[in-house]
Amino acid sequence: MVAKLNSNEERKRLLKSGQMHLVHWLIVLLSILVTFLAWYYSKYQLNQKLEAKFERNAEQVVSLVKERMSLYENALWSAVAYVDASKTEINHSSWLTYSESLKINENYPGINGIGIIYNIKNEQLESYLNNQKKLRPNYVIHPFHTESEYWPITYIEPALSNKQAIGLDIAFEKNRYTSVLKARDSGQAKITAPITLVQDAKKTPGFLFYAPFYKNGTKPESILGRRESIVGVTYAPFIMKNLMQGTLEGKNRHVSIEIRDNDHILFDDQSSDSKTDFDTDPLFTKEVDMPFYGRTWSFFIQSNMQFREESATNQSTFILIGGLIIDGMLLGLFLLLSRANRNALYYADKINEEFQDKAKHLEKSNKDLEEFSYVASHDLKSPLNAIKQITQWIEEDCKEILPEQSKKHLSLLTQRSERMMKLLDDLLDYSRINRTQFEYAPVNIKSLCNDLKVLLEIPPPFIIYTSDITITVPKIPFEIVLRSLLSNAIKHHDRSSGNITLSYKCDKYFHVITIEDDGPGIPEKYHVKVFEIFETLKPRDQSEGSGMGLSIVKKIIDHYHGNITISQSNTRGTKISIFWPLSDSDEVSLTNNPIYK
Repeated sequence: MVAKLNSNEERKRLLKSGQMHLVHWLIVLLSILVTFLAWYYSKYQLNQKLEAKFERNAEQVVSLVKERMSLYENALWSAVAYVDASKTEINHSSWLTYSESLKINENYPGINGIGIIYNIKNEQLESYLNNQKKLRPNYVIHPFHTESEYWPITYIEPALSNKQAIGLDIAFEKNRYTSVLKARDSGQAKITAPITLVQDAKKTPGFLFYAPFYKNGTKPESILGRRESIVGVTYAPFIMKNLMQGTLEGKNRHVSIEIRDNDHILFDDQSSDSKTDFDTDPLFTKEVDMPFYGRTWSFFIQSNMQFREESATNQSTFILIGGLIIDGMLLGLFLLLSRANRNALYYADKINEEFQDKAKHLEKSNKDLEEFSYVASHDLKSPLNAIKQITQWIEEDCKEILPEQSKKHLSLLTQRSERMMKLLDDLLDYSRINRTQFEYAPVNIKSLCNDLKVLLEIPPPFIIYTSDITITVPKIPFEIVLRSLLSNAIKHHDRSSGNITLSYKCDKYFHVITIEDDGPGIPEKYHVKVFEIFETLKPRDQSEGSGMGLSIVKKIIDHYHGNITISQSNTRGTKISIFWPLSDSDEVSLTNNPIYK
């Protein structure tokens, strides 16, 4: 008994001698607090400077675009002044001389040319064509349209690079025609909505810039007067990527930009030649809406890799590391000064730490597996694509000499590669679900189903009946859910034709979307199992999918705190109900006949 008491007293003494006292901890904690305060303040100051630098860069980009557009506008009004001041009628030769005097390539970088478009009434058409064919016998107006007037491109220089535009009647196309009428009625310079220029072989986004001129060189005060007195417009065609060259080129900027006109992308650094500096995780972002000559351009600006590299500094990191080193030295000094003799307790503590580490490791395993799925599937796609390409080359090069059995083996290899690619794509989708936050947006389910029918190449014998409604949901995840469910209904159907009905109702908390098919159905014992990863009701050698479609659907719906259920639909078929939580801004729009083909 005495020995046991002595042992307990010894342990208490060891524990007490091996511990730091309150005063020691207070000193260490205060030192750490001062270190983190100094680090936080230094980091805050740095972020303020970086944000100010980003704002300057963003404003400079918008300002440069505005300056360029003003420069182009001046060129168009100068051309209007030349037309108004000309004592004789402008012809091909005089316009060529004038445009060459402008030195477009030197003075107006980014412009694709400068020209004249005349407004020709029906009764003027024959006279106009006869006049143009005096110097240009092959001149014709094209294409055919049903408007009551003509707006042909009469002159455009340089003519060689704009050959396809000569004679083009801009009244044939809504965006071109609408904007020229706005320029006519307002007497102001206007630009079109995004279009593809006929002279642009790469079919990239562009627009036209108009400046109107009237009879006698004066602009009438009223709209009616301007309509009656209009003679034509000077105009310039632009390819957006050319406009962004020079001082606006990616290498001269510390920010990446995307320019949109409504939902149409005019320019995007990520898909242009300057995308090497694009930062997938930018330090700063900004959106600016800017009116431009009757249109509104939205600038989506973010810092790029060049900004990150030039702004990199280790000042705050040095403060944090230096302070922590001092704190560590102070803590070490206290530990050395303490009368610790904890050898007997060290091994027990170490074993305890190892158990804790293992517990943390087990908790982290699922997250690591998900990360591994993402990395592995992403990294395996390139070699798998290479295998598919090599298989195709072998088949093409040796198709005349290979025996039928080898051809079958090659075909089998191609099929297995495609199935593996589908599996990798699904793994990527599965691992991305919790990584990305998607904005809520209005989605019309009927329109979305029509798009998915085309995307999934659903054969005509399968008919989809759907509700014509618009709801507010995260668009991309919601589209993935519908795409997977429609694809699953078609792939698992046991007939060559069938019906799929998508119906909708809204209760207090959820959008309830129900998808019913007339296929073979899913046995009740599999209603839970089908949502597990890699599960499929078909044998592995007969399945074209990865077995992940419904598991991705379940994970998305769980992520948004919804629910999904499966039940039998009458005697045949499957009924799947999705319960998607309502958003604060939900507005559901129903037609008088909510279910139709």
